[in-house]
Amino acid sequence: MELRELRYFVALAEELHFGRAAQRLEISQPPLSRAIARLERRLGVTLLERTSRKVTLTESGSVLLSEARTILGAVAAAERRTQQAAQQRPRLVLAVKSGTGGEFLAKLLDAYRLDPGAATVDLMLCEAHQPQELLMCGQADVALLHLPFDSTAGLDTETLYTEGQVAILPASHPLVGRSRVRVAEVSALAELPMARWPGPGGSYPEGPGVEVRNLTQLFQLIALGHTTVILPESAGTDLRRDLVAVPVPDAPPVTTVIGWPSQSRVRAVADLVRLATCL
Repeated sequence: MELRELRYFVALAEELHFGRAAQRLEISQPPLSRAIARLERRLGVTLLERTSRKVTLTESGSVLLSEARTILGAVAAAERRTQQAAQQRPRLVLAVKSGTGGEFLAKLLDAYRLDPGAATVDLMLCEAHQPQELLMCGQADVALLHLPFDSTAGLDTETLYTEGQVAILPASHPLVGRSRVRVAEVSALAELPMARWPGPGGSYPEGPGVEVRNLTQLFQLIALGHTTVILPESAGTDLRRDLVAVPVPDAPPVTTVIGWPSQSRVRAVADLVRLATCL
């Protein structure tokens, strides 16, 4: 298989539309169609089911999509790390979900800057489903992840801290007067169906709740009375005035870990991880 064919296939598998995929790749549709047909002939399988109305992935196509993302990510990571090796002062990209990390992240970055041999850290704020993907495709060197929500497949990790969870509610909601609530009570709020987060592949689970991608969007929707959510308690600090965090003692604890690709041998990553585990 050629890398170009894999790039073409990933674009089409993610867009599920030949026109949009061709536009994304900045090519016309005929060479895209020929490349996909050639790839299917070489593998001896059908990767995509095509009708006049839609394009869908076969089971074989779903497997190749996962494998192709890993392959292309490894190539991109190799390119970036090879280029970094030529730099006089190394740089690290730290991926953090927008709105998370808070006090710990600030403490980590401040402490790391004091190390005379520290690399320059570029902070990459990302969507909820992106940290692992950014690590595997080489766009980030290290990331803060939250278990059990994030996948750590293909990553090495170190545990940083564990915390309880809180329900984020509109300030005017009747449950705000309580010192604690149960998961079942929050889940049963028909007028505030639980928000839905995308999974590692970017797709959303079924359900009545609104689809959200980051905390800024989520908090706006909660304040407007459209949804609610149960989050790690650190996400409930410094809330806007029209929101309140209520403890949910029976929600499973959330563990924050620092993760990096298993094949990484970057010394600056090891230094940052070592410092993070000491804070």
